[in-house]
Amino acid sequence: MDPSTHINRPNGLTTDTLQQQQPPPSLTINESHGNRNANMDALRGIAIIGILFMNIFFMNNSFYGYAPHYPQLQSDIVLEVFSNFFLEGRFISLLSILFGAGLYIQYKRYEAASLVAYPLLKRRIKWLAVFGLLHGIFIWGGDILLSYAFSAFLALNYLNSDITQLKKRANQFIVGSLILMTLLSLLVEPEYYYRGSEFHLLQLQVWSANYSDIVFLQLNQVGYMLLIIPLTLMWFLGGLMMWGMALYRQGAFEHGLERTTLIKCAMATIILSSLDSLLSFSSSAILVECSAIVMMLSAIPMTLIYLHLIVKVCQNSAQVLAPFQAVGKLAFSCYILQSIIGVSLFRYLMPELNVSLNRVDYILIALGLSGLQLLLAPLYLRYFSQGPLESLWRKLVSKN
Repeated sequence: MDPSTHINRPNGLTTDTLQQQQPPPSLTINESHGNRNANMDALRGIAIIGILFMNIFFMNNSFYGYAPHYPQLQSDIVLEVFSNFFLEGRFISLLSILFGAGLYIQYKRYEAASLVAYPLLKRRIKWLAVFGLLHGIFIWGGDILLSYAFSAFLALNYLNSDITQLKKRANQFIVGSLILMTLLSLLVEPEYYYRGSEFHLLQLQVWSANYSDIVFLQLNQVGYMLLIIPLTLMWFLGGLMMWGMALYRQGAFEHGLERTTLIKCAMATIILSSLDSLLSFSSSAILVECSAIVMMLSAIPMTLIYLHLIVKVCQNSAQVLAPFQAVGKLAFSCYILQSIIGVSLFRYLMPELNVSLNRVDYILIALGLSGLQLLLAPLYLRYFSQGPLESLWRKLVSKN
């Protein structure tokens, strides 16, 4: 972090004042119920649903994920290329941008309520980190909440930066993190992980152990992430969050992108996603490792295209894309529910699926789970104003 950067806080408030002021019960995790941005709810819901289509492959083995056939099936190749253009990394990036915009909204709402915004946001993020630790250790090791917490602490430092400086620093963080991740990936010796290989069979055995052993595995995985996040993902996701702040301030969540920006995003997506696909099917292990870095870069312009399209379709209407908006309002609860269902299915109820399912089968299961959430979320909101985890998070933040 730039040492010249400092936290901007309202003038005239002491440490005692910070400790005394608490958020009023009327403040929610995102926006007040009377002034919600329906476009952002729809985008958030689509991001949560979209993440499932990538996470589903890792619900048993949260480190290595799907074991491809050797040679690969034609259907797997087609789906992987499709994923490289439209799915992989796109929805995590979209959720990161939304998270940054949400931080800025919360900051302004706290200030409008004459509250000291920074310590309250910091408390939110600390509890998010706690949720991430619990989720990653006891439910599913592929947790993203902990990474978001680290990244949000970084992004908080730039809440009051002007838009030009915000974008410049965000780009520096993103590019720097990708360079570092590239260097680190080249130091790791790739494993020959394919369907039926000795290493794949060993992984099946390891992840089929009893729950206490799984918890120990996931504890190790979370410990590894605690070491690697500050070096890599924190800067990448933090940069995306800062872009979210800038896009919100520019009105992108109300009006979408300019036409020239949209064209540039489309061209960048085509070029980078094509390069990603070429590298991912290379016979060189080094080039395959590099494809993951290209994927992360290609996700950004495609994410912006999704943002533009959903804003234009939704038009801030509470009726258009309403089921996705319902999932967006329950994003935290829906994300954890996905983990619980997926882990229960692939580890405990039907572990034999891990040796028989192909990519098409996983996608079909993800479609089914998505449909279930799109049905349950609107039904839940008929009777409750907040999701169970959203409500718990709010109460924990509001406690003295």
